Amino acid sequence: MPPITAEQKGQRYRRDVKVGEGTYAKVYRGFDTQTQRTVAIKEIRVGLMMQSDMGMDLSAIRELKVLQELHHPNVVDLIDVYRNGMSLNLVLEYLDTDLEKVIKDKSLTFKDADIKSWMLMMLRGIAWCHKNWVLHRDLKPNNLLIGRDGQLKLADFGLARDFGQDPNLTRPMSAQVITIWYRPPELFLSARHYAYSVDMWSAGCIFAELMLRIPFLPGERDLDQLHLIFKARGTPTELTWPGFADLAKGMRFEMHPPTPLRELFTAASDQALSLLDRLLTLNPNARPAAEEALAAAYFVDAPAPTAPQMLPKPHRHEQHVAAEQGRPQLKRAASMTIVNGRGKEVEVTPVRKLKLG
Repeated sequence: MPPITAEQKGQRYRRDVKVGEGTYAKVYRGFDTQTQRTVAIKEIRVGLMMQSDMGMDLSAIRELKVLQELHHPNVVDLIDVYRNGMSLNLVLEYLDTDLEKVIKDKSLTFKDADIKSWMLMMLRGIAWCHKNWVLHRDLKPNNLLIGRDGQLKLADFGLARDFGQDPNLTRPMSAQVITIWYRPPELFLSARHYAYSVDMWSAGCIFAELMLRIPFLPGERDLDQLHLIFKARGTPTELTWPGFADLAKGMRFEMHPPTPLRELFTAASDQALSLLDRLLTLNPNARPAAEEALAAAYFVDAPAPTAPQMLPKPHRHEQHVAAEQGRPQLKRAASMTIVNGRGKEVEVTPVRKLKLG
């Protein structure tokens, strides 16, 4: 049997509407005429710069390589891949919403058990990546896709990178990764040798956002973001973060004491705050690995996590509005109401709206 051509694959997968677009790629809802299944088709525009000998953009190679190797219930599934002119097309399982849309849907009320369920699924996906020596390096709510069955899956591996057990023995990596709201402090200080801890900081920011319903540290620029981090978590010293002085290279920062998380997350349980405190530790060497985080008391103690199929889902109209308005709408929100573990509604406020330090 002759091999299937790119043209034949293009005929097999029919594109429908565009559901997303980034700097280097467009995502379409599509249809697999062979299996009668709805799919997502990610068209990656292959750049003329930074091409490899294979003729494909480095980010495209990374994403393809990672998705071919990682198979897990909480990692998006790669179904097929084909070339079409100057584009590389990844055919992925179709997941109709993402965690950002869920968070932004003000008609939804979150219970502690719901947040616990989303965190479990996210951390399981991260743990699998790290077990296979893969850093995601772009964890944020709209890269956490959710299917109709409620399963949350890590997606968008365009910035993914393999890493070693000892980051000091690996080749230098770029510090210009991870969207700034979810980027750890060491990357703002141009750290080039790092490991799983960068993803764990992002996980902590997402955890905080699930509780607040708005971004925890919504900085405008790199230095502004680092200032917000230090106002919330305290300005580090060589004692609290060994190696900080070398990274800072003589930079001076205003000294801030850490703000108690209880003042920022009034609705959270003690177990939730304990886990959040560990994830958002300034010293990257003190952050827990994903497997350690999964063993936290927060996931053991009541309430039990909500079954994925029972989790809150955004209304279709709300999804459309969220997509039209875009993420900057979150910055203007002053507060949100969530339900704590005792069923009581509590208003919470983001860091920028608080007087810290």
